[in-house]
Amino acid sequence: MKKVTFVIIMFLSACFLVSCATGPKFTTLQIDMVSKNPEMGKIFFYRTTTLGAALRPDVLLNNEKVGEAIARGFFYVDRAPGECEVVTSTEVTRKVSFVLEKGQTRYIRFNVSMGFFVGHVYGELVDESVALEELKGCSYTGGDKTL
Repeated sequence: MKKVTFVIIMFLSACFLVSCATGPKFTTLQIDMVSKNPEMGKIFFYRTTTLGAALRPDVLLNNEKVGEAIARGFFYVDRAPGECEVVTSTEVTRKVSFVLEKGQTRYIRFNVSMGFFVGHVYGELVDESVALEELKGCSYTGGDKTL
């Protein structure tokens, strides 16, 4: 019985570690916080929690996949100003909408709540001061932009 318990714990630990972001830390990267193109805006997407680490739903921005909501990870995209809708889906679909202005930087934090079968990953618009502090513990996961 002890051997089975040990194997289960090791398996769950391995799943947890594989599901977390492993890229360079936000604090070590030299990221332009504003888009290089003054006609564009920048959107950061990040997830600070390891709760539900095995959940890695696609992140859709205006119906286009831009990345995955990976535990302790972040990515960013540059986009034209206008209405934006961010969607994540597990057993339910969650949406967050906002307007991106020219030259503006916005921050979407992904949180996890408990669901009936699996957790729900949902986006939330966050103020810059909060986001910059939370991003310090996150690792770069890519998205549609490479460093």
